Amino acid sequence: MANVSVVKASAGERARSPADRPLIEVRDLHTQFITEEGIVRAVDGASFEIYPGRTLGVVGESGCGKSVAARSILQIVDKPGRIVGGEIIYRSARGTTGAEVDLLALPHGSNEMRSVRGGAISMIFQEPMSSFSPVHTFGNQIMEAIRLHGDFSAREAHALAVTWLERVGMPNPERRLSEYPHQLSGGQRQRVMIAMALATNPEM
Repeated sequence: MANVSVVKASAGERARSPADRPLIEVRDLHTQFITEEGIVRAVDGASFEIYPGRTLGVVGESGCGKSVAARSILQIVDKPGRIVGGEIIYRSARGTTGAEVDLLALPHGSNEMRSVRGGAISMIFQEPMSSFSPVHTFGNQIMEAIRLHGDFSAREAHALAVTWLERVGMPNPERRLSEYPHQLSGGQRQRVMIAMALATNPEM
C-alpha cells in the first residue's frame, strides 16, 4: 500500500496474556486488480495487528488501498480484484484455547467464513445505499443478520433490531424497520448500517 501509515501497539503491550494477543494479524498481504491496462497492486505487502479492545488507525490518501485491505480480511474484494498472497490470522478473544485460523485459507463461501463475516467481524461500509438490498425493508435485513449469527426467534430479533436502532440515535425505530433504503437520508442509512453491524455482537 503506497503512502499508508499504520498505527500499531508497542512491543511492550503485546502478548502479556491470551486476551492481549492480536485478534487479527495481517502478514504481508497482497491484493491485486487485473485490468486491461495491467496489474494494479492495491495492497502491496501490508502487515499490521489489531488487538481486542483497542483502535487501529490506517491513514492514507484516497485510493491507496485502505478499504481494499479491510475487504481482504473478510474476502469481499470486488472483481476483478483478488488476494494473491499473505496471511490473515484470526484469534478469537472469546475463547481460551488459543486456537487460530488463517482466514485466507478458508473457502470464500464456506460456513466457517460466513460465520466470521458479519458475525465475528463486521464492516461498516462507506456508502450504505449500495450495501443494502433495495427491495427488502431494513427490518428484514437487520433481523436476517441477527438470526443468521445467533439463536434468536423472530420476535427476539425484532426487539434486538429496535434496541440497536435506538442506540445509534434513530428516531421512530419501530417505523424504520418497515421502511426501505430509498426512504431514508444518507445519514440515516449510515445509522442503520452501524446498527446492523453491531447487532450481531462482533468481536471487531
